[in-house]
Order: sequence, then structure tokens, then C-alpha cells
Amino acid sequence: MITKRIIPCLDIRDGRVVKGKNFQGVQDVEDPVELATFYNAEGADELVFYDITASVEKRPLFTDVLERVASKIFIPLTVGGSINEVSDFERVLSSGADKVSVNSGALKNPKLIEESAKKYGNQCVVLSMDVKRVGGEYHVFSKGGRVDTERNALEWAKWGEDHGAGEIVLNSIDTDGVKNGFDLEMLRDLCNVVTIPVIASGGAGKIEDFSELFKIKGVDAGLAASIFHFKEVKIRDLKEYLDKKNIPVRL
Repeated sequence: MITKRIIPCLDIRDGRVVKGKNFQGVQDVEDPVELATFYNAEGADELVFYDITASVEKRPLFTDVLERVASKIFIPLTVGGSINEVSDFERVLSSGADKVSVNSGALKNPKLIEESAKKYGNQCVVLSMDVKRVGGEYHVFSKGGRVDTERNALEWAKWGEDHGAGEIVLNSIDTDGVKNGFDLEMLRDLCNVVTIPVIASGGAGKIEDFSELFKIKGVDAGLAASIFHFKEVKIRDLKEYLDKKNIPVRL
């Protein structure tokens, strides 16, 4: 049986881990190297590392921070931020990433997904989507959740799967940082149209939110930031709880 993954998310701005609510009101949290090292020891299955202002500032991702993080951890690392060309994959992978997350860059140039998958393998390409409800539909947003692309999120997810994405990260802007639980409705709708693993992001507030999440067929992992960063939930406690609920996890 495939184990469910628990993944802390490190949003990086100016070389520091930060966290906001509904993609706004960002506050400083901690040094990324120290926090990544802590999560590695705590039993996290993977880490996701986003340079959250790289795209909007039109600059390359901070590979110096990435290299320092990668040198300290022994779990898979997914990295995103200003990934616009296949050459960006090479730069990020050579700095220590295991997988590369594409978002705004793929929206501008959809061929990026297919070209990168052909060169590095589907398992290396993660399609990250920032999604918000607009007029009864799920819209994909770009530039760190700032710009409504008016693109249907479910159609975009299916297109991404068909053209080489190996995983999808669904970031619900509606539930991000609110801590009232994952966006279960949005996740169910997404899992009904794709077959690749789905990583849920946005809304975790307590341990029980994860057991509700993993009831959805197709959700492979739960990603969170606030509750882990501020020590509201410990990863070991979460995994022991899930194990008692007969949800397969790596202990």
C-alpha cells in the first residue's frame, strides 16, 4: 500500500521563510536552513520550497539558499519559483532539488511541461496550481495568486497530466492560511479528472484535517506551513495519529 506523505512547505522571500493568509499579510518565520533541518529530523516525507516573489520580481530563484537547504536534508525536495525555461530545471536540479514545481512559467509557456518531462522524466515535473473560486468556477491564478488567468483549473490540470506532469499541487487560495481544513470540495473535483498523485495545500489547522483529507481517493499527500512552522502540530504526532486511523504513513 502506498503511504500518504506529509510535506511542510517553505515559502521563501528575501532568503527567509515567511507565511501569510489567503496569499496576503506575509510575516517572517525563520531561517530556511534551520527549519528544513528541523523537518528532516522530525520525519517529514518531503519538503516543498517556493521562492514566492521570484516570478513577480522577474528574477531567477535563489539557488544559494536552495544549495544550503539541500546540503542539510536527506528527503526529497521540490522547488519552485520563476521556472520559465527548460534551462531553469537544470539550474535548480543541479543545486540539489529532486523535483521542480512549475506554475506561472507553465501558464505562459505550456510547452514547458512537455519539454521538461521529455528531458528529465515525468516524476520530476510538478504542476502547481493556485486556485480560487470565481463566478462558480475554479480559476487558476498566476504571479503568486495575484493575477486571475481566467483559465479553468480542472481543464488545466488534465492538460498538464496529458502533457507530462507527474504530480499536481493544488493550492486553494480560498482556504490558504485560514486553518479551517483543506478545500475538500475542490480536491474531490480535481481528483475526479486526473489520475496522477495530488498534493493538497491550503487550510490545515489541526491533526483531524489530515484524516479527513486522506478519505479522498487520489489525494497522495498533505502539504502545510503554518501549523508546522508555529509548532501547533508536530509531524511525529500527526503520523502516529494517522497510523492509528489505519491511514498508511511512513513512521
